[in-house]
Amino acid sequence: MEQITLASVRDTPLSVDEVLAAVQDPRAGGTAVFIGTVRDHDHGRDVARLGYSAHPTVEAMLRTVMEKVLADTAVPGRPVVRLAAVHRVGDLEIGDLAVVVAASAAHREEAFAACRRLIDDLKAQVPIWKHQAFTDGDQEWVGTP
Repeated sequence: MEQITLASVRDTPLSVDEVLAAVQDPRAGGTAVFIGTVRDHDHGRDVARLGYSAHPTVEAMLRTVMEKVLADTAVPGRPVVRLAAVHRVGDLEIGDLAVVVAASAAHREEAFAACRRLIDDLKAQVPIWKHQAFTDGDQEWVGTP
C-alpha cells in the first residue's frame, strides 16, 4: 500500500478534508495535520497580498522530500502509515490556505514527528517561492536561492 497518498502543488483552493481523507487508514491511531494560512503581517510589516510560484519539478521534489521523511521517521514496529501534502501557487488572499500536510501512524508520537518534519523539510527544500507585497509599497521574495 502506498504511504505517500497525496503530493500536489496546485493553483486552486486547498481542502483540509481532502488531505485528511488521504491519510485515513485503519492501521492509524493518530493523525497530525499542519495548516498554513496567509497572514496579514510578516516581521512587523503589514502584508497586502502575496503569491507563490514553483519550479516545474516541484511535485517530484515534494515526493522526494516525503520519501526521505518516511525513511527518517521509521521506527521498527511503529511506522508512519501515510503522508499527504498540498501547496498552493498563484495569487492568494489574506486567510487563504497556502499549505496543508498530514501524517498518520499507529501512535501519535510518530504522527506528530512525521508531520513536523514534513512541513519543515517542505519549506526548506521544495522549490516554492513566495512574493510578498506590503501595504507600504515594498515587495520581497522569500525562499529564493
